[in-house]
Amino acid sequence: MAAMDIDTEAWRWFWTVLAAILMVGEIFSPGFFLLPFGIGAAAAGILAWGDIGNAGVHWAVFLVVSVGALLSLRPLIRKQDEGEKDAVGANRYLRKSGVVLEDIDMRAGTGMVRIDTEEWRAITEGESIPAGTDVIVSGITGARLIVKAINGTSN
Repeated sequence: MAAMDIDTEAWRWFWTVLAAILMVGEIFSPGFFLLPFGIGAAAAGILAWGDIGNAGVHWAVFLVVSVGALLSLRPLIRKQDEGEKDAVGANRYLRKSGVVLEDIDMRAGTGMVRIDTEEWRAITEGESIPAGTDVIVSGITGARLIVKAINGTSN
């Protein structure tokens, strides 16, 4: 039995279910990959439910609309991906300055800094940094900020 011999009712449900699966699948997948194909399946489903054309026409519409939707969405996706991402969690403190509240000593495992209004445990990749020194956050490891002294200045 060829694909063209399936009755019209089956094609209606095929396109409807396919469109639903692809659009719901888009919710759980990154990057707007399934959405264009869901739109194409919906377009083919509309033709099937309107009893317009046969299965070959529906497949052609599915492909053309899917490719068109994919090409139309690419510039929007690219534009959305441009620019700096919003920092989340401790990453929002990267490159921010603060002040050492408690001596940062890697051997003793001590060190506290204040960045904006929050206090964080801190470590350094270099020498110990005394309390009162201005620092800048250069990284994050676990729940600790990695800091560097700013030109050896202190408050």
